[in-house]
Amino acid sequence: MKKNLWILTEERPKREVVRIIINKFMTDSKITGFIDTVRILPILTDERDFSFTYEVLGVTSNKFNQIFIKIVSGKSSFVDYLVFFQEKLPSDNDTPIYAIEETKTDDGESRNTGIFQRASKFVFIDIFYPDNKIIKIMLYNLKIKQKEKQTETNIFGTRCLLTLGVEILGKEVDKKINIPFINLDELINYKNSMRNPPKGNIPIKIEKSRKNIKISGRLFKSGSLSHDPNIGALSLISATIRKLCWKNKIIITEHGLKQKHIDANSKFLIIASKLNIEFETLTFNKSIVSIDSLYWYYESKGEKLATIFIDIIVESFTYGYSIFDNHAGCEKGYFLNSCGDVIPLKKYIDREKYKKGDKSQIIHIPDLILIDIESKKIINIEGKTYSNRNKGIKELDNFDAIENLYITPNYPKFKIIRKVVLFGSEETKLYEIEVGFLLNENGKMILGIKAPKLFKDAIKNLIDFYQ
Repeated sequence: MKKNLWILTEERPKREVVRIIINKFMTDSKITGFIDTVRILPILTDERDFSFTYEVLGVTSNKFNQIFIKIVSGKSSFVDYLVFFQEKLPSDNDTPIYAIEETKTDDGESRNTGIFQRASKFVFIDIFYPDNKIIKIMLYNLKIKQKEKQTETNIFGTRCLLTLGVEILGKEVDKKINIPFINLDELINYKNSMRNPPKGNIPIKIEKSRKNIKISGRLFKSGSLSHDPNIGALSLISATIRKLCWKNKIIITEHGLKQKHIDANSKFLIIASKLNIEFETLTFNKSIVSIDSLYWYYESKGEKLATIFIDIIVESFTYGYSIFDNHAGCEKGYFLNSCGDVIPLKKYIDREKYKKGDKSQIIHIPDLILIDIESKKIINIEGKTYSNRNKGIKELDNFDAIENLYITPNYPKFKIIRKVVLFGSEETKLYEIEVGFLLNENGKMILGIKAPKLFKDAIKNLIDFYQ
């Protein structure tokens, strides 16, 4: 039997990303074939129910059979895509060929998000797959023009990733500058020569002695160990130091933590335990850190199973498409304006007023915004599980700000409607007019009483395709 290519993701699988993954696989494997227009289609059962598996069409090769996509979730710090090449459905005992982290963020928008906040995922995955046979990839799926000159932060982070063996795809980098660190002293000198952060912030500095390496970096935020950019940075730096053969102590200083913050369990403490990291002035009892036996599992309960499904079938079987997506547990997308440009959505109408306590300044964003070109309608979608449907209905009232600030100015001739999309239960009927669609746990596709025409067309055309 020929093997299949399995792409497991907790993201909404995007056609352009899937195409890059397939092309990378075929190139690395020296497989001859053709990639035409990539389409992602739900596979239906004989009863015309969703099988919770997607198939990728548009790829031709005699070296493998089919390409499947499954939605999964990680137990903790999970990369965006795991890729397997095997005949049968992957299990947690199988080893993937690729671990891919996708980001749309360049350091022109955010220095930390573009490199450090995601870096810890490559450190974390080694806990579950320690033999280093997996090809790790940082995939930049950039939507906004790449900054012409890399920041020092991005160069440093990229060099750390390259030292760990992570490949960079989808982004142009100067290969004369972006090279792995040769040795520990080079890494330390580069980091310490970087410009300090604004006054009041604790800079990340590295101090080496014969017995230990001390790294300064604040980890305390909002009452706990939760400073995500520094968690990523300190994880990446510490892992790179170990890769460069440092066997002695690594001590985090100026962290701002108290003993109670490390007498617990968290992503960073798991990494700290594996890399043998210590915390200055605190006692880190590594024996209390517990690691879940599973790195990932097939998603079977989350609302994103339904919102991703609607997103994909609208794209595949209608002239409609998404102009914004923020599926649960996925990276927030950009807003697509009427000129075809992408815009990062603001969090607040007036940030200063919000900081003074005015919560009405929050811009509540939907899980998905679809545009129906033929009917001149835009659909704001709140995704929820069936048991939380009433909560979802109430949250539809929160979308005034995003409609007034973004949707209406860009699409003035379109009517805006708001709908809830649900996943779960064994229900086969919907009663609330605010609910547009239910994908139940058996894969049955149930339209709401006043389901948008776009939903009806997408499902009709999907079923017709299989008939």
